This record gives sequence, C-alpha cells and structure tokens, in this order.
Amino acid sequence: MKQTTRHQEIVNLVQKNGYVSTDSLVEHFKVSPQTIRRDLNELAGENKIRRHHGGATTQQSSVNTSYSARKVMQLNEKDSIAEALVKYIPNGATLFIDIGTTPESIAKELVKNHKGLRVVTNNINVAGILMGNKDFKVILAGGEVRNRDGGIVGEATLDFIKQFRLDFGILGISGIDYDGSLLDFDYHEVRVKQAIIENSRSIYLAVDHTKFGRNAMVNLGNISELDMLITDLPPPDEIVAILKEHDIPYEVTSIKTTP
Repeated sequence: MKQTTRHQEIVNLVQKNGYVSTDSLVEHFKVSPQTIRRDLNELAGENKIRRHHGGATTQQSSVNTSYSARKVMQLNEKDSIAEALVKYIPNGATLFIDIGTTPESIAKELVKNHKGLRVVTNNINVAGILMGNKDFKVILAGGEVRNRDGGIVGEATLDFIKQFRLDFGILGISGIDYDGSLLDFDYHEVRVKQAIIENSRSIYLAVDHTKFGRNAMVNLGNISELDMLITDLPPPDEIVAILKEHDIPYEVTSIKTTP
C-alpha cells in the first residue's frame, strides 16, 4: 500500500473511531511499529490527527465521539476496569454514578454480587442496569435528558445532586491532559461532575488508556482531587508523577500501585 493511501486510511479510521492505537494500526496495515509511528508523526505535523500516547485521536476538542461509537470502543478494557473498581465498593455503600460508557460498565459489575447499595445517578442507562438488582435503591436525578446518550444535565440536576452527601463518586471522563487536567466536552455535564466531586467523600475515576492525552474543551478539575484512579494500562509518566506528588493510589487492572 502506498504511503499516501495508508495515511488517508489512518485519518479515516481516527475520524470513525475517535481514537486508534499504534498496535491496532500495525496489525491492520501489516507494517512495522516504526512505520506507523512515522505516519502518525507526519499526519500530526499536517494537523490531520492529534498524536496520542500509544496512538492518535481526532483534532477536534469541541465534539465528542458519538455515544454509539464509544459504547463499542475498548469493551474489554472497560470491563476489566469495572471489575477492578467494584472491589473497592462495600455492600451497603452510597454512591453517585456519572454519565459515560465506563460508568455503565461499572453498573453492570455492581449488579452481579453487591447488596444494599444506594445509588444516585444522572444516567438513565445506569438506572436501568441497576434496576436488575432488587436489593438496590436507585435514585434518578431530575433535569434535561439528552437523547444522544441518556445523560441528565441542567440546573435541576445540579440542585438535585447537591442535596446528597454520599460515600463514593464514580466518574467517567473524556480526556486527561498531561498536566493532570480532567477534560470533557459539555459545560453542563462538567458542572454536574463538579457537583459530584464536591458531594462525595471519595472520588474514583475509571478511565481507559485512550483518555490519557486526549483533548476536550472544558476543564472540570485535576487528578489531584481524586482518591483513586483505575485504568487498564500504565498511565503516562507525567500523570504518574502527579499521582505520586499527591499520594493518590492507582490501579492498572489487577495491579495496584501506591505512589
């Protein structure tokens, strides 16, 4: 395959999926990792993609990948993260569960064996999943329902969240910059996430490796505000340094690391 043809196909794959890994491109094109890295660097230099830790993302920072696409991306990774996170949630706990496909995976894991949970969520999909466990009490936030993903946002949602003080807040996120900034695409959604942070005793962030270095336009806080980070691959060195500085433990699937 000619380089120009490969470059265009790489751009098409990034635009379709939102993120592609170097390893997947090596497998797809049957070329060396060095060739793919060179391709990605050239495309980034032409502003056709954004170079990413272990792959590439789109240049857009204002529009998220569609919910239908995100729902099928990194499925195994999300399941692994969810399985690891729920081990930290005791029976009888109270918790917020955020908007996002990873929080939905966590809800599926919680339903399996947990008992006596009391969950507040602004995610219709999460509420539907949790209803499968008759021992749970599920409280659904009021507000505007987004057709695209079942998320609930708005002033009414903020007011509702602020009524509670719960044990755990489980967040999803669109991107984490290398300076530790937690990033998302929707200002209204970010305000709800901030309210969850403010009203939770412990904040757990569940994030797959594609979110490290990913760009988004709204800054909602910093990883220094977390109590635990759970991901599927070792975070970039810059992120690890921040975690160490603030003594924040993180777990890479089944391997827990305390800085």
